[in-house]
Amino acid sequence: MAKKLESTFINMFLTLLIVTAISSLAAGVVYQLTKEPIAEVARQKQQKAIEQVLPGFTDTRQFSVMPETGSDSLIFYEGSKDGEVVGVAVNTYTQLGYSGLIKIMVGFKPDGTLVSYEVLEHKETPGLGSKASDASFKDQFKNQNLNTFKLKVAKDGGDVDAITAATITSRAVCDAIQRAYDAYGKVKNQPNEIK
Repeated sequence: MAKKLESTFINMFLTLLIVTAISSLAAGVVYQLTKEPIAEVARQKQQKAIEQVLPGFTDTRQFSVMPETGSDSLIFYEGSKDGEVVGVAVNTYTQLGYSGLIKIMVGFKPDGTLVSYEVLEHKETPGLGSKASDASFKDQFKNQNLNTFKLKVAKDGGDVDAITAATITSRAVCDAIQRAYDAYGKVKNQPNEIK
């Protein structure tokens, strides 16, 4: 009959070490196998968002701008067709969401008119804050001149009808769009800064 190993500290330590090493190796292999496909899906999602908020471009030029408010740079995608700028898509963000970070892509015409926006990433409550992606909420922003359109929810004296039971998310979307618009105004007024 086989001899049963005695349960000692060294046996338990070695067993735990082997299990941990195998688990770590497996996690590392899975990460390496999925890293590139995940990055490609994110790149495709971003490209689709640019196309949604900035229609009619054939070429893009990418650059970054540090906004006056916020903790990270905004990424700009200046779209052009036949050598003429047709607008800009701005990858912007806010930390004011109900569940924190919300990333969106906002499109502006050369005159600063908001074309539309697409939500790229959020952790808002399903069925409430997640409605920031719905056309019923997004359509009120389309083709708005932000010099005259008050980019605040109606409760705060603005022109935005908040999502029912998700005013915090609605305010957060306004914050992200305002951050992008302010940075775009800075870029338009100082074009040498982006060359």
